[in-house]
Amino acid sequence: MTHRDATPSRLTDLTSEQVADAVRGRTVVWPIGAIEQHGPHLPLSVDLILAEAFATEIARELDAFTLPAQAIGARSLPQSGGGLFFPGTVYVGGDTLVRFLRDTLSALTVLPMARLVVVNGHYENEPFLFEALDQVRERGLLDGMEVFAFSWWSLVRDTWTDAETPRFPGWHAEHAGITETSLMLHLRPDLVTDERPDHDSPPRAGVYLHPIDVGRTTHRGVLSSTSGSSSGLGEKLLRHVVDEATAMVRDGTGLLLDRTRPARGVSGRPRDREDL
Repeated sequence: MTHRDATPSRLTDLTSEQVADAVRGRTVVWPIGAIEQHGPHLPLSVDLILAEAFATEIARELDAFTLPAQAIGARSLPQSGGGLFFPGTVYVGGDTLVRFLRDTLSALTVLPMARLVVVNGHYENEPFLFEALDQVRERGLLDGMEVFAFSWWSLVRDTWTDAETPRFPGWHAEHAGITETSLMLHLRPDLVTDERPDHDSPPRAGVYLHPIDVGRTTHRGVLSSTSGSSSGLGEKLLRHVVDEATAMVRDGTGLLLDRTRPARGVSGRPRDREDL
């Protein structure tokens, strides 16, 4: 049986007496998502469903354990998630999220695992996740452990978006757009409505505006285009990200965009991988 055929083991299915020996020298994968509006065609659970799906497939390839997904994330912002002008977003403040993630990560480091892989599915979570990890690292709790933490879109190659989504607006504006819609059509088509809203003028990245006209920057919470979405495209994207992630974890392939520039959104340190 190959890793791809195997069902990942859930850490929470183990007993307290089993867990230490079971995870010793192994990999644990933790998905982190959010509950956030995703326009009129996608459910509030998109960021959670996608984080879980990527984490499950990565764990399957690595013969790893999975943790239950973290459902509550950082607040939705107008320039990347449509903001709180649309109902449904459930969030905590950034300082609360950092403390929660730091405490959770600190508790996880008690387990004798060799590697922790954290898969983020919500754009606004990323800086708080990285800050929490760095605080845990400063305490020395990651010594002797390998950590990879990334937002799934950080592993998508430019060559992939150039080939598959020629009018790609940038990941900050892909909220409820063609990639998320396609992934949901592949994973949970029952939760996708027939609407395919487009927004022809995506907002620019890295700009905070107040006040903001959400009728101008979004189309009912959609920041870019959903035209061309398909289950087939979602399946391709899922496999692309999983392949990039597993190659990165196994042997460092894909950790760098080229020989001189680090890949955005990845933290970890190279080490020997005899335990793979």
